[in-house]
Amino acid sequence: MSTPLRSVRVRTDVTRVLVVTAHPDDVDFGAAGTVATWTADGIEVAYCICTSGDAGGFDATPRDEMGPLREAEQRAAAKEVGVSDVRFLGYSDGRLTPTLGLRRDISREIRRFRPQRVLTQSPEIWWRRLPASHPDHRATGDAAIAAVYPDARNPFAHPELLADEGLEPWAVSELWLMAAPDERIDHVVDITDTVGRKVAALRAHASQTAHLPDLDQRIRSLGGTWAHRFGLTAGRFGEAFQIVSID
Repeated sequence: MSTPLRSVRVRTDVTRVLVVTAHPDDVDFGAAGTVATWTADGIEVAYCICTSGDAGGFDATPRDEMGPLREAEQRAAAKEVGVSDVRFLGYSDGRLTPTLGLRRDISREIRRFRPQRVLTQSPEIWWRRLPASHPDHRATGDAAIAAVYPDARNPFAHPELLADEGLEPWAVSELWLMAAPDERIDHVVDITDTVGRKVAALRAHASQTAHLPDLDQRIRSLGGTWAHRFGLTAGRFGEAFQIVSID
């Protein structure tokens, strides 16, 4: 029997977390149970979503309707886990690259919300579950990491944010990365008490999940696997991350 993975120590003084993802539903597949644990503990969470998911879906919904539909679904999903601050950057779904413009726009949200922790997507490929490493996901992670360090904390990066918008520099202390390669994963969150809220959030994304009758089973199976890998008690569920301390 393999030795359970040890979870690294994370900050316990966090009051605000900014989640940065490529598409509506990304946070719910990767971290909605964790977000629900945070909000239940009184931590304020905001979402910054780079696209409106207009290239997604599995039916004949007209393309010009898909973006607004998915934005509404994400707002409904966010409510399921206690989040009301949801912002969309409006980039084209399927065409994200880690440009200076994207770095600036994520830096703007960091300076606006002033989080101690940013949760985003890994810029690396997770070969065991390649769909989790969509090019938009990796571009978002790349840009978000650059926004966290050095852009958002540097008064001379994107000077228009300070000069034109009055947004003072802000230093994030901790990064959490979703869908990182297996060898990078070093922290698990026990989501047993919130896994139902995670599934409810995913069900809110009807345009993406209505064709998955076994969604609850899938989520619990994956959560059980992570819980087992980190040695949690049998019957528990987990979400796993790579933690990066900056300070």
